[in-house]
Amino acid sequence: MSTGTTTPHEPPCRIRALHTADTVTVYQAYAPSLGLPAARDGRFPAAWKRDRMTWIKPSFLWMMYRCGWATKADQETVLAIEITREGFDRALRRACLSHYVPGLHADRDAWQRALRHSPARVQWDPERDLRLKPLGHRSLQLGLSGEMARAYADEWTVAIRDVTPLARKIHALVRAGDDRSARALLPDERPYPAPEEALAHLR
Repeated sequence: MSTGTTTPHEPPCRIRALHTADTVTVYQAYAPSLGLPAARDGRFPAAWKRDRMTWIKPSFLWMMYRCGWATKADQETVLAIEITREGFDRALRRACLSHYVPGLHADRDAWQRALRHSPARVQWDPERDLRLKPLGHRSLQLGLSGEMARAYADEWTVAIRDVTPLARKIHALVRAGDDRSARALLPDERPYPAPEEALAHLR
């Protein structure tokens, strides 16, 4: 299970995810009109906009922070999307950081050129604990556009599950002060073994 706490040896930026030998699970939240059909059919419907950037999140608790435990408008349905590791790793390899980092990029112009031509981008945002407070280490957000967004929706997706009931159950336990029971229900997010060459330009 995921602990929802900081450990002394946790690196500043790391991908932690529920994953198997072939797949990795990411989270998104949608209005029920889109999220429920996606979960029912195990694929994104035609109404899902494939020409728009979409952000996927391997961290369940970061998703809870973003959607307010499935209470924010148009984010009432939380989906766990199981995608191929091959696709996820390909997106990482072609991603660009969403912000300029001196030393990592030759200069600001070089970063802006890379950003314009990249079909994926990465943000490292503070991981969250059970009460959605920021921790001292960061989790990945991966933005997909163009060819990558279309591949995500139509090629990489293996399964889609509605985890809104799980989110609500964990939230109820947190509100009741039963952190131990809440923590036991969290997805088993472990360090994700992304190829080093896929991450070297993203740290």
